[in-house]
Amino acid sequence: MTQHEAGVRLGHMLDASREAIALARGKTRQDLAENRILELALTRLVEIVGEAASRVPRDQQARYPAIPWADIVGMRNRLVHGYTEIYGDALWSTIVEDLPVLVPLLEAALR
Repeated sequence: MTQHEAGVRLGHMLDASREAIALARGKTRQDLAENRILELALTRLVEIVGEAASRVPRDQQARYPAIPWADIVGMRNRLVHGYTEIYGDALWSTIVEDLPVLVPLLEAALR
């Protein structure tokens, strides 16, 4: 994978992160629990962030050590492989606490 392709993946991470933050804006954890469509949409967006992260080669990941690569991919794996479990608290925390920190890191990486 070229550096350009890694940049595309970083862009996918950034876009999905921003969209998840925007969808959650003005909503609460309770809204997530009560709105299946919101839950599915936010789950999918966090999965995309993790999948894109997993496709950034390790040498490119090493260029951005502030990005918690393993945690991002791990969250994706929890959502995908633990689909029978309810991870509402972890999902909500990821969206309202972790993604707002991740966005500027991704923006900096893409500059």
